[in-house]
Amino acid sequence: MKFRRLRAATSSLVAHVCLIAWPASLVASTKSIEGLTPIAKITLGKTADWVLIDGDAVWVGSTGPFAVHRIDSRRNRLVASVKLPGEPCAGLARGFGSLWIPMCTAKPSLAKVDLKTNQLTAVFDIGPAAAEGGVAVGAGSVWLIVDNAGSLARIDPATGTVVDTFHLPAGAYNPLFFRRALWVSQAEGAELIGVDPASGKTIAQLPTGPNPRFLSASAESVWTLNQGDGTVTQVDIRNKSTRNVALNTPGHGGDIKAYDGLVWTTMPMTPLSLIDARTAKLLCQWQGPGGDSLNVGAGAIWLTDYHAGTVARIAIEDALEDCRRPGENRLHNER
Repeated sequence: MKFRRLRAATSSLVAHVCLIAWPASLVASTKSIEGLTPIAKITLGKTADWVLIDGDAVWVGSTGPFAVHRIDSRRNRLVASVKLPGEPCAGLARGFGSLWIPMCTAKPSLAKVDLKTNQLTAVFDIGPAAAEGGVAVGAGSVWLIVDNAGSLARIDPATGTVVDTFHLPAGAYNPLFFRRALWVSQAEGAELIGVDPASGKTIAQLPTGPNPRFLSASAESVWTLNQGDGTVTQVDIRNKSTRNVALNTPGHGGDIKAYDGLVWTTMPMTPLSLIDARTAKLLCQWQGPGGDSLNVGAGAIWLTDYHAGTVARIAIEDALEDCRRPGENRLHNER
């Protein structure tokens, strides 16, 4: 678990927002999340957490019941709910025709759901080292950190067997497969670790803000949401450079998604923040109730309200239009 806590935007519209001339003093616009009217809001359970998009399917985890739910983004309708034997607590991933769900069962485990039939097909006896961890798919395998010592397990997707284990710095929990490498955030430190999936050798250890947890990637950058100080770090994996963006959103929970030249984050009480990926500057921030996990696709931001147990579909174009409108301004420090 996380700690208690159809309209398509055109590429020209996204490019227009990215090219807004924001002043060098980094004045960002502060909005109310209640000013964004969702296209749809779907109730899933007592809580709603973790969002994955697979074509027209949007998958969201819940407690009360323990389940993952499939939403048809064409109709904004819940079409399937797959019951799980425990709480989905450490992210979602897709690959090999399946949805992968780490669970905080009595002994941590890994669920496998068929993406075509919406059926639970296996529960493997291996699971996440911690709640708010993650799972990744790539290089023919499923990847999961399985203990606090930083053991990265390479898992056979057919049998659930651990075929290899790589050893990373302790406190690394969240893997992401990007540009033929694994990138793992060190939530109990301040690093992004690059790993060669063939040899298990560490190919990079790059500084981030404190306690980086959730991460996303696009173009040549990996972005980490840092729970320790409420910053986001952009890591350019080509030249191994980093830069930080202050969001003033420290604390547990949250999520991040880099998408089409923009970076979106969510935290409880600051459900949405928007960063220009080109300049690494905060453009807008929406405050108020809700938030905690998100994803972006099908022309929309899919944003959960953890405690309300809902997921809302917010049109990207609506958020960008609201960002353009005048709002309360406040200063942020870039670095």
